[in-house]
Amino acid sequence: MDFMRIAISGSTGLIGTALVRSLRSDGHEVVRLVRRPARAGDEVRWDPKRQHVDTAGLVGCEAVVNLAGAGVGDHRWTAAYRKEIRDSRVLGTAALAEAVAGLDTPPQVLLCGSAVGFYGDTGDRAVDESAPPGDGFLPKVCVEWEEAAAAAEEAGIRTVHARTGLVVSRRGGAWGRMFPLFKAGLGGRLGDGRQYWSFIALHDEVAALRHIIDTPSLTGPVNLTAPDPLPNREITAAMARAVRRPAVFAVPAFALRIALGDMADDVLASQRAVPTKLLESGFSFAFPGIDAAIAAALADSA
Repeated sequence: MDFMRIAISGSTGLIGTALVRSLRSDGHEVVRLVRRPARAGDEVRWDPKRQHVDTAGLVGCEAVVNLAGAGVGDHRWTAAYRKEIRDSRVLGTAALAEAVAGLDTPPQVLLCGSAVGFYGDTGDRAVDESAPPGDGFLPKVCVEWEEAAAAAEEAGIRTVHARTGLVVSRRGGAWGRMFPLFKAGLGGRLGDGRQYWSFIALHDEVAALRHIIDTPSLTGPVNLTAPDPLPNREITAAMARAVRRPAVFAVPAFALRIALGDMADDVLASQRAVPTKLLESGFSFAFPGIDAAIAAALADSA
């Protein structure tokens, strides 16, 4: 890819931090959208809840990447936090889509975060980007999240929704909370462990995002998951092997529901999403298997 100017929201999150580092290491200019007044030359002010973006800071950007959103697993799903999960994604995406659509010279691509939660509980059935949305809170949020980018699509901007799975990293996200448990010998399967987890190594997540930016043929939803999702019990066994600790503490489904409330149904849901569009576009995974993905996470010292 030629050197580009790229704007990124959610730049301090797990994926955003890694993406910014990767792009800058290759000489690209990255501007970061921040919710406070801009204090540095690489910052652009935005207020997603008020639908405001300082569009002057987006001038000259060939790509805009929207990774902002409240953490799904950061709090219990009270009514207020459900609203925060939804609004932080839908309002932010709508604000950015309208902002780029109004530029005299819009970016070549608007790449928006989404999630495999779009598909709901798929059991042991593999699904790709052609599958319809599932039922429940997270699928509904994902549908609204993706629809919020309509202004950019209508303006003729290539718009992509990166439906990301569980990112394997010890630096954050759900996996970041699992590593200490397994290292302490307290890890174990969730429920009966038969539910499929669609995972992706952080390295491959960043590489896939960059591949999307670079590949004009990719548009609409794109699954960012490793090629072969696995049942939770197999992932649990892989984690135990990697840290050389037993994994005997299975968490019963009823206990999860007591501890997590409504969120438990999504934790126990089975999502077997496969990356058909990525593979067909020529993307190659560096860490396609769970053992390699976990080993890469443990070796990550950047």
